[in-house]
Amino acid sequence: MALSQGAAVTTTLWLGSSAPARAATADAEAIHRRALVLDSHVDVLLPETPKRVYPAWGGTYSDIDKLKAGKVDALVYAVAVSTGPRTPQGYAAAKAEADAKLAAIKAIPAETGGEAQIARSADDVRRIVGQGKVAILIGFLNAYSLGEDVDGFNRLAAEGVRVAGLVHAGNNAFADSSRPAKGTGEEHGGLSPLGKAAVTRLNDLGVLVDVSQLTPAGLAQTLALTRAPVAATHSAARGLVDSPRNLSDAELDAIKANGGVVQVTAFTSYLLPKPAGYDQALAALRAKYGLPVDGVAYQGADNLPETEKTAFFAAYRGLYPEATVKTYVDHIDYVAKRIGVDHVGVGTDFNHGAGIKGFKDESEAGAVTRELVARGYRQADIDKIWGGNFLRVLAAAQAAKRG
Repeated sequence: MALSQGAAVTTTLWLGSSAPARAATADAEAIHRRALVLDSHVDVLLPETPKRVYPAWGGTYSDIDKLKAGKVDALVYAVAVSTGPRTPQGYAAAKAEADAKLAAIKAIPAETGGEAQIARSADDVRRIVGQGKVAILIGFLNAYSLGEDVDGFNRLAAEGVRVAGLVHAGNNAFADSSRPAKGTGEEHGGLSPLGKAAVTRLNDLGVLVDVSQLTPAGLAQTLALTRAPVAATHSAARGLVDSPRNLSDAELDAIKANGGVVQVTAFTSYLLPKPAGYDQALAALRAKYGLPVDGVAYQGADNLPETEKTAFFAAYRGLYPEATVKTYVDHIDYVAKRIGVDHVGVGTDFNHGAGIKGFKDESEAGAVTRELVARGYRQADIDKIWGGNFLRVLAAAQAAKRG
């Protein structure tokens, strides 16, 4: 894990299609160096994380060398867990995983020799980046690891968590998921009483509420309850791809009205529509390896023997075409045109399956800037997209703190 440092460079903007390609590239690189580049959602890889999640080319998707190569100045590492059974044993296992990930994040400054530092506020981020270091904010995703304890958010805030989302794949005691386990549906009608209390508690603690992964009802209830702007730290536009994980035009409009921000994820299946015949091909692949044909995606495949597991995941990845940087910026562009450039940003979801052609890890962050410049975005807008909007919303959430 790690981040990069940025240098201030004066640049002349390129906006004309007749300018030489090399001049356009040089201007885009200068614009990228000037921006405070922030990725609002990156997962934490542990030694026990399945090796298939690690990049084949080595390290992680966000280690210090890649961050430096991509001139990424700040990122939010999320203490995220999968959802399991609502039992004492299930909750204990999830808490142990969350604690291990929190410890791993806190160890980054020592592991990088001080090149990366933990930030606890938007001002901290700017100060640390100004010192030529990488700023790390601590995020949290999936209150399953808290069991049914709203007070757990107090402990997390004391540990430095500054961004928090209630749910991941699968419903928990706090909220319904946009991707519930098969057959469960919306059991809470959005947020449960615990979830509603959690929104108020996060406001009181000055923690930014992350609305990615919620159902439309859960998002609407969160927006009705919160007294601070929110962030969707890793989402995309449902107007382009009809996935339950993506945000509809009405949801985008509501986030704009709240003063919040939508950070676009670099996850292929949310950027490109499902190819024809995909469901049938997936069912056939699962059947070939003895997995339930009605299972979700690669569910259960990690338990296959090593050789079969490798073959399954190679075939699974081949079922879906790979998104590109152009596809990715299509979603940024869609959100910007729908609700304004003040309400869009970048949240990759690296280290959790994200990565596209041309932006496979943090080292290639500059490709996003090049595509934005090619579409006519100016320095001031790119500054907002890469970090300014997210830091504004983070500061507003912290200003809402009580007690």
